[in-house]
Amino acid sequence: MRKEFMEFLKNYGVIGLAIAVIIGGKANAMVSTMVDGLLMPIVTAALPGGDWRTAALDVGGIQLVWGPFMGAVIDFVIVAFIVFIFAKKVMKEETVAKK
Repeated sequence: MRKEFMEFLKNYGVIGLAIAVIIGGKANAMVSTMVDGLLMPIVTAALPGGDWRTAALDVGGIQLVWGPFMGAVIDFVIVAFIVFIFAKKVMKEETVAKK
């Protein structure tokens, strides 16, 4: 059973996936901190309301909290761009290595 489990881990790349999830989580935390600490103070200075991550819009009895959503969108775009750059670099190196 132990041998089968080890083969499963190797065949399906579970270890690599686990490492990617851990690194991805930390990269997300880093990007969120960068957005909050470096990028958004500039945006906040331009906004009359101040703290953009808690911004909300009241429409009748409904409160639309657009600040957290926009923060998540900005974080996602930055993380996706970093992953794109990284993947492009890795794939370029794989192409060169195959030649």
